[in-house]
Amino acid sequence: MNLNPKHTEAFRAVVETGSFEQAALQLHLTSPAISQRVRALESQLGNALIVRSRPARATRMGQRLMQYLKRAKLLEADLEAELAVQQDAPLTLVLALNADSMGTWFFPALSEVLIRERVLLDLTVEDQDHTYTLLETGMAIGCISTEAKPMRGCTAEPLGVMRYWLVATPAFRQQWFAHGLTRKAARTAPVVAYTRKDTLQSSYLQEALGLPEGAYPCHYVPGATSHFNAIRYGLGYGMVPELLLKANADGELVEMLTPKTPADVALYWHTWKVQSPRLEQLSRQIVVAARSMLK
Repeated sequence: MNLNPKHTEAFRAVVETGSFEQAALQLHLTSPAISQRVRALESQLGNALIVRSRPARATRMGQRLMQYLKRAKLLEADLEAELAVQQDAPLTLVLALNADSMGTWFFPALSEVLIRERVLLDLTVEDQDHTYTLLETGMAIGCISTEAKPMRGCTAEPLGVMRYWLVATPAFRQQWFAHGLTRKAARTAPVVAYTRKDTLQSSYLQEALGLPEGAYPCHYVPGATSHFNAIRYGLGYGMVPELLLKANADGELVEMLTPKTPADVALYWHTWKVQSPRLEQLSRQIVVAARSMLK
């Protein structure tokens, strides 16, 4: 299969930007030229590759092609680095992480190897239940996910368990839960979640109190630090990683449930079986580092 690089470049730009118009701006071409190149690629492969919607997105076959193109680019970049006069030429890795991993153990554990290997990161932050989709659609070459089963052509390595505690400030607890964490009180006390995709708080309250999602007020504050600060300043209560609590053990937060009942979330590292040497080494480092810090 001899793919025209101009055609594949146009296809990638449409998928990554979400529109033919933005792809045209990115590649300094006209929209009809982008459309013509994508149609030529679809004709060559005998499959529709782009769903012409807003935003434009890859079809199932388009997702497979995105995976192939990203892997080919990574292997080519790694080979070029090895053949270069300077063996330490930087390599860009596109990874999908959950915010809590990035906000706790990821950088402290891996900064040394990232610096040593001159790895440039292109990170997408997504809820741990949704990072898998980014690998599946070819938008990342590795991800940290709660999904245990690897997709075809990939591996899934267990990293360990991220432990969470349901916490709030003493003042918040006194105002809303003076008589304990009851179903009645939880109906009116505001929760702090990351995004509407974040089911950690809702699953916990469903299991502990039988409260369905939407039965209580909820803030949406994305990002590990921002989410943590919203709770620290008394806007609401929510699930916070134990690693973050230990790093900020200043007495501002209390664990609300007695006896202490954590929520444990198992995490897995997903990546392709066929990897460049440096990605393979980084994958091993991620697994080792995570296992040393997680439960």
